[in-house]
Amino acid sequence: MNNPKVFGLPMARAPAGNVQSGGRSGVRIVIAGDRGTGKSSLIVTAAADNFPVNVPPVLPPTRLPEDFCPDRVPTTIIDTSSRTEDSAKVAEELKRADAVVLTYACDQPHTLDRLSTFWLPKLRQLEVRVPVIVVGCKLDLRDENQQVSLEQVMSPIMQQFREIETCIECSAFKHIQIPEVFYYAQKAVLHPTGPLFDQETQTLKPRCVRALKRIFILCDHDKDGALSDAELNDFQVKCFNAPLQPSEIVGVKRVVQEKLPEGVNDRGLTLTGFLFLHALFIEKGRLETTWTVLRKFGYNNDIKLADELIPALGKRAPDQSVELTNEAIEFLRGIFELYDGDGDGALRPRDLEELFSTAPESPWNEFPYRDSAERNAMGGLSIDDFLSLWSLMTLLNPVYTIENLIYIGYSGDPASAVRLTRKRRLDRKKQQLDRSVLQCFVFGPKKAGKSSLLDAFLARSFSETYIPTTEERYAVNVVDQPGGTKKTLILREIPEDGVNKLLSGKESLAACDIALFVHDSSDESSWKKATDLLVEVASHGEDTGYEVPCLIVAAKDDLDSFPLAIQDSTRVSQDMGIEAPIPISTKLGDFNNVFRRIASAAEHPHLSIPETEAGRTRKHYHKLINRSLMFVSVGAAATIVGLAAYRVYLARKNSSS
Repeated sequence: MNNPKVFGLPMARAPAGNVQSGGRSGVRIVIAGDRGTGKSSLIVTAAADNFPVNVPPVLPPTRLPEDFCPDRVPTTIIDTSSRTEDSAKVAEELKRADAVVLTYACDQPHTLDRLSTFWLPKLRQLEVRVPVIVVGCKLDLRDENQQVSLEQVMSPIMQQFREIETCIECSAFKHIQIPEVFYYAQKAVLHPTGPLFDQETQTLKPRCVRALKRIFILCDHDKDGALSDAELNDFQVKCFNAPLQPSEIVGVKRVVQEKLPEGVNDRGLTLTGFLFLHALFIEKGRLETTWTVLRKFGYNNDIKLADELIPALGKRAPDQSVELTNEAIEFLRGIFELYDGDGDGALRPRDLEELFSTAPESPWNEFPYRDSAERNAMGGLSIDDFLSLWSLMTLLNPVYTIENLIYIGYSGDPASAVRLTRKRRLDRKKQQLDRSVLQCFVFGPKKAGKSSLLDAFLARSFSETYIPTTEERYAVNVVDQPGGTKKTLILREIPEDGVNKLLSGKESLAACDIALFVHDSSDESSWKKATDLLVEVASHGEDTGYEVPCLIVAAKDDLDSFPLAIQDSTRVSQDMGIEAPIPISTKLGDFNNVFRRIASAAEHPHLSIPETEAGRTRKHYHKLINRSLMFVSVGAAATIVGLAAYRVYLARKNSSS
């Protein structure tokens, strides 16, 4: 078969198979509608190419041959009953559908009304989120005096129900447009419009634009901002397994230039022209062209890279974390310089938007990344803040990091972008750290000053306004250590009401490098709640084996301390074997090197680990047991040696006799 020409544009036929079909092994189409609308006749005529004289009320599942539709994907058609007593079974079938065909009878107008009053609302009620094809059957029986435009009839319904992909009328009796019904149904599954195109605005959807932009950049080998004839040909061969003739390339560029002059320049097809071409394909119903391109570059139906392209990290212990490798960090430094166009050492919001313009969306626009890093007055990120956000994302969701690295152009082995750290338990045994990113859990009662501490860590000004923290929050920054080394410190604020939920899991402290307990130094009740939290966290660590170094922060040092504050804090510190509280005042900007001290304590994972009374008792008990076992072992050994000596003595005595 000759290669098709798409509205004047020569395009090679999309290859059949898994790539073209999005990896689907089959399509399940469910037919539903009122009684007598022609559901069963439609199915039999499609499958047997013959109009049936008698059909049963409900047909068994019917499989169309693979070559019925161009994509050669097996299609199974499910007929449904119109009886009220079978509604539960119909609902189950609809929930399992890849596409739904809703039928009405062209000679029975009330069955068309029932689509918008019953069937389409029913699909929404059942949360069936698949393409819907509306089919008018029995076209041959329509009254010739009631001829109306299908577009005129269906336009209001399609405005109300955006899930309708296509409307078509057919006649099983006269074999009019029967194959087209199932072609459109299958096409709606394999090449859906929704992810690519906004019907209301008649424009490509943002995620589609971002994916096509990334593909354009990947194909622009000389990075001159345009696809030359050679690059266009390479693109065509990669996607469609067939080259373009020189005259065809000229034709493509001519079509673009006539409609959009800026779509072509003296170097070739620009990004604007590339996007215009795909919008044109979609407008003309050639969605398979754009879907073939997207799938050749690894995109799934959500316009995101398919899972198999993102390497699995393998199994890791709860007390292991994931960090960026030096290779990934150097790549990100280069990206920072590339997008820092004005050379001011900061990436502004528009720079970041451009940087992530080839990802499905900017990963840092949402919680927990949006407000978790220090920014300058213009909202810009320094190189340290930029890398800090990547470190936070890698700690919380390493697969998301790898995915976004690929989107922004990381060309190395994706698995080489991150590394697994050593277990924290092993760090304690070796008395040294094997990580450059440290996570600190920040505990404390309400109004203790936790949020102000996180704000100060991000160089934000102090505010007298109290806003209660209801959900966990993160703050990340780089801490300069003595000797010129740097550590990335992540503060994770745990609301007081969220402590029980956090500690309900056995491994909840496994990811923690150090715990911080903040209290209002002027409020005795705040101090008592903070120490209760300290004991609770320390006990959890002792019970689970995930013990962590702990520090206490006495916030609001600009206020007078409560009576006996020094005595109480000294007693708790000595009893639990940790440092005395660190006094700070975020209001006065006096932080007493608290962030450096947090990082330093985390770097010595065997120190500053609190010991509760129960923990001491348990440890003492284990020592006694071990000592008893040692005495038993020594006694047993002595007995064995004694018996052996006695036997030697008897042997000698007998021989001398």
